[in-house]
Amino acid sequence: MGTFDAIYAAALLVMDPTVLLTALLAGMFGMFVGAMPGLTATMATALLVPITFFMDPIPALAAIVTASGMAIFAGDIPGALLRIPGTPASAAYVEDSHRLARQGKLNLALGVSLVVSCIGGLFGIAVLFLAAPILAEFALKFTSYEYFWLAALGLSCAIFIASAAPLKAGISLLIGLALATVGLDPTTGVPRFTFGSTNLLAGVEFIPAMIGLFALAEVMRGVIRLNSADPVQAMPVSSGPLFKGVGGVIRKHPKNILRSSILGTLIGALPGAGADIAAWMAYAVSKRFSKTPEAYGKGHVEGLVDASSANNAAVGGSWIPALVFGIPGDSVTAIVIGVLYMKGLNPGPTVFLQNPQLIYAVFIIFILSTLLLLPLGWATVRAARQVLRVPRRILLPMVLSFCLVGSFAMTNSSFGIIVMLALGLFGWLLEENGFPVAPIILGLVLGPMFERMFMTSMIKSGGDLSAFFDRPIAAVLGVCVLLLWSYALISAVNRMARKKGLA
Repeated sequence: MGTFDAIYAAALLVMDPTVLLTALLAGMFGMFVGAMPGLTATMATALLVPITFFMDPIPALAAIVTASGMAIFAGDIPGALLRIPGTPASAAYVEDSHRLARQGKLNLALGVSLVVSCIGGLFGIAVLFLAAPILAEFALKFTSYEYFWLAALGLSCAIFIASAAPLKAGISLLIGLALATVGLDPTTGVPRFTFGSTNLLAGVEFIPAMIGLFALAEVMRGVIRLNSADPVQAMPVSSGPLFKGVGGVIRKHPKNILRSSILGTLIGALPGAGADIAAWMAYAVSKRFSKTPEAYGKGHVEGLVDASSANNAAVGGSWIPALVFGIPGDSVTAIVIGVLYMKGLNPGPTVFLQNPQLIYAVFIIFILSTLLLLPLGWATVRAARQVLRVPRRILLPMVLSFCLVGSFAMTNSSFGIIVMLALGLFGWLLEENGFPVAPIILGLVLGPMFERMFMTSMIKSGGDLSAFFDRPIAAVLGVCVLLLWSYALISAVNRMARKKGLA
């Protein structure tokens, strides 16, 4: 079957009314799950798996692709409204989106996120369509050495995300890394820092931790100030069209969108990296090259442009190793591979020869789901805006109930609630003393990968540190990380010297 014949056959499969209706319903479901604090795109996908047992392959793939794509954007909505990141990737820019909302610019924050999410998603799909085999071959060259440096590069972003206090950001990052060591040792399997608790054998779940650090801390601040002399001002209700002013932002930052879409696609193509690392790195790169880096974290739309486009471009990128080699790019594509095997379709190089129409059907579904994101996202944001009309005395208990439900859902036990409450109190104490909490989440997300890849590399090299620079890609990434650390160190020394000179 020729390429054009395969594309035509795929289009006929996708344009079936059953497939289109399935995609629409799955998109609405994904948008609902993603907008619920603590419920992720992975959970939306996992909840659909039992239903796909009774579907043909194309409707099953349409349901999963659409639901996961919608849920990733929908995670931005509770972030802007309630300062509860829907996903770990949303945590990278939740401070900017929430502060924009508090300034009466909720429409701008979510409108920009929605449009650049579509642009980034379409870019990722275009790369998936044109360069899947090439990028997948590049991704397969990554070994534990390259992944170690990639994780180190991602962790280094915490210092650049911090606007005014890199030292405090570094301390927060170390706290996150320390929490990531709780559980079973990745190389020996020996329990550590569990204090005899079986609940801690699986480590500290980052979803309850994220809900506690961001949402519960915000609830505590709201409750404290509810009857104080200086109460928190109610968030202004944004009126008017959702996309008003978005065009101007897009025209102002086309280079940011292109740069972050490329970065997101490349990182998404690396197995195990995914949208989380893409969003954090894109936000840090954006701040590094911005003309107004001091505005980041205070309600700056430029960070949203970069992180949202990278976040969604990584979704298409993560399907590259999944479809071409059967290696999951992230947790969502791991579920997809399971569904494909269940349907008797083995993902890998042979699928391009045996079922090319299936691959092109996935590409077309991706395009449709990304275009569907605009109307569904618009409707969801309009409905979510009504939250702002709820009095704070009612809203705060509702947010707390969402926190409890989301934390319980991720662990299926009350231990998730305990983690959320403990880290919520801890996060509130940190923020009251000027420590950012976002680096803690970054440490929790990347810490296990950082440690596992370091230990694996050391075992392979027999303890020889020079092996981290033996491979070309690892050497380039390693030099970038070391240059980044050197730059941060020199900048800190220069700041201290200037302060002493002024004194």
